[in-house]
Amino acid sequence: MNNIAGSSSTLSKELFERVGRYRHKVFIETLGWELTTRNGEELDQFDRPDTLYVVSQDDDGNVNGCARLLPTSQPYLLGEVFPELMNGAPVPCSPEVWELSRFAAVDFNSRTTSALSQFSSEVAVRLLQDSIAFAAEQGAKRLITVSPIGIERLLRRAGFHAHRAGPPMIIGGHPIFACWIEVRQPGQ
Repeated sequence: MNNIAGSSSTLSKELFERVGRYRHKVFIETLGWELTTRNGEELDQFDRPDTLYVVSQDDDGNVNGCARLLPTSQPYLLGEVFPELMNGAPVPCSPEVWELSRFAAVDFNSRTTSALSQFSSEVAVRLLQDSIAFAAEQGAKRLITVSPIGIERLLRRAGFHAHRAGPPMIIGGHPIFACWIEVRQPGQ
């Protein structure tokens, strides 16, 4: 397992295209989300040149996980599309708060992994750890996510310091919620 972090311009073009196809397979084909696609890739208005990614690959170089990181000082998914998940609180807008979105850890080459078990896999835990560390390197003190309820189990089991920003809501037929993840600084 190998995790690579960077932007669309620092990741290879081929790897970035594989991430788009992987996201299409996870979010559209497997989970049934109604999202915009182009050429079999799932990318949206938040996949900009300044967007950062953490990509997990297996030993053969196949993408088996991804995460997207955006500073909340720029337009981002929760702030633009799902502000109601904040339960009346203002959406974050700070260079110290980053959004973690399009998080997935489904290994389509493993016979034992399913989309629903992604939140408890070793790949998911390491991907989340590396995503938090990469965000911290960019100055993040906290992360905010728009997540399915299953992410709570991953966070709790793996010992992350996280809590709901508001109650879950059913949006597009899926229960989702906004979740704070505290970025622990070295020595904490």
